[in-house]
Amino acid sequence: MNLPNSLTILRIFFVPLLVVVLLTREPNLMVLGVPINFAVVGVLILLTAAATDWADGFYARRHQQVTTLGILLDPVADKLLICAAFISLVEMHLVPGWMVVIIIGREITVLGLRNIAIAEGFDVLPSALGKTKMVLQVLAVCTLMLGEKIVMVRPLGTVLLWLVVLSAVASAFQYFLRFWSQVDDRVKQRRQLRMLERHKKVQDAPTL
Repeated sequence: MNLPNSLTILRIFFVPLLVVVLLTREPNLMVLGVPINFAVVGVLILLTAAATDWADGFYARRHQQVTTLGILLDPVADKLLICAAFISLVEMHLVPGWMVVIIIGREITVLGLRNIAIAEGFDVLPSALGKTKMVLQVLAVCTLMLGEKIVMVRPLGTVLLWLVVLSAVASAFQYFLRFWSQVDDRVKQRRQLRMLERHKKVQDAPTL
């Protein structure tokens, strides 16, 4: 259990905390005379979690602490956080349910394909579009949460939400194409290997 993996696990613990803050709409308090409502607290939680996502990846690569646990757990933590946030926003009537179905469906599909890829012995690295989609998701959720209390930011939240949906569909299609090209090559290689083995067995078979 190194520092990057600890940060990833910490990010998972942020998930129930964020859900409780959003669905209870608490706390609402005063700090040094400044009103701090639940939306601000939710934004701080989400941005802190996003910061741990960047920090664990940066530290793991720089100090060569990339582990199998981290490779498997990091995308799960990201998807849990984003899915929990969007589902909470649906419950708060801030986001249409059908949009969240597309967003979560994309995350589940890509996670499943990635697990298949790892089982096949390769990994499909995130594209620039996929990374952009993650940034848009964080910005959209933060803006939508603030829009609960600040009316003027709601149009920006709507725009970001549409960008998230479009980037989710586009990045899922891109990921599938990259996944399929590598899987197809693996399948063809195994098929050729089996044909060579059969041919060799036929040649090695004793003749009467």
